[in-house]
Amino acid sequence: MLPIVYINLDRDVHRRERMEALLGALPFPYRRLPGVLWRELDAAQQSHLYSPDVNARQFFRPLVDGEKGCYASHLRACEYLLDSGRPAMVVLEDDVALDDGFADVVHAIATISPDRWDIIKLYSRNDERPRDHCPLTLRHRLVSYQRVPSMNNGYVLSRSGAVKLLAGRRPFGRPVDVDVRYWWECDLRVLGVVPSVVGMGAASEASSIWREARPRRTWSERWRRWVLQVDYSIRNARYRARQVTPGSCLPPS
Repeated sequence: MLPIVYINLDRDVHRRERMEALLGALPFPYRRLPGVLWRELDAAQQSHLYSPDVNARQFFRPLVDGEKGCYASHLRACEYLLDSGRPAMVVLEDDVALDDGFADVVHAIATISPDRWDIIKLYSRNDERPRDHCPLTLRHRLVSYQRVPSMNNGYVLSRSGAVKLLAGRRPFGRPVDVDVRYWWECDLRVLGVVPSVVGMGAASEASSIWREARPRRTWSERWRRWVLQVDYSIRNARYRARQVTPGSCLPPS
């Protein structure tokens, strides 16, 4: 049975209470993973995790502290998985909503060898057009993506995925959900579930990340963002054939 961890800042008590009630009704072991408040890290810890130089190469603007803390929290989840000795686990942010099919999908993923994949995203866009797919449950498909979607609010992480992220994403320069889209940089084997079993809850409207005011994008940032989007499309098309296929991960029927 796959365990669940949910990321939650110490200050976000109401979110914690909601997640405890939500997960307490499910048949999976779970625990809270304290989120990282960036300003509480010392300078050495911050420089180990985030690099302004990497950011300048990879992204169109500097990250705000909330984005940095969010990424650091997901890396903490990687460390927790490796320390736990578990083969895989579900990682949730504390503002998610769970579909009725969540438990069935997690049970089904638990039957797939975690040696064959690194990340299985539980959130996908409503208009997702998968590259390849195969049945996972009666209602859901396991898919590979034409373009891996952003949003990192719910996913299943294997030990190999945790190792790759810790080795290849410290220091980081992009937001965590953007970095996963560049899967080829860490040779991540990314799959997803369609339709989604994780969505945005009402708490997401008051994001812990975006409490900080951020200036409007400058013209140079807009230009830089467009250049990066074009570069992403070219490289994604080049490497897409290397992505893992869903059928290769499922056990023989």
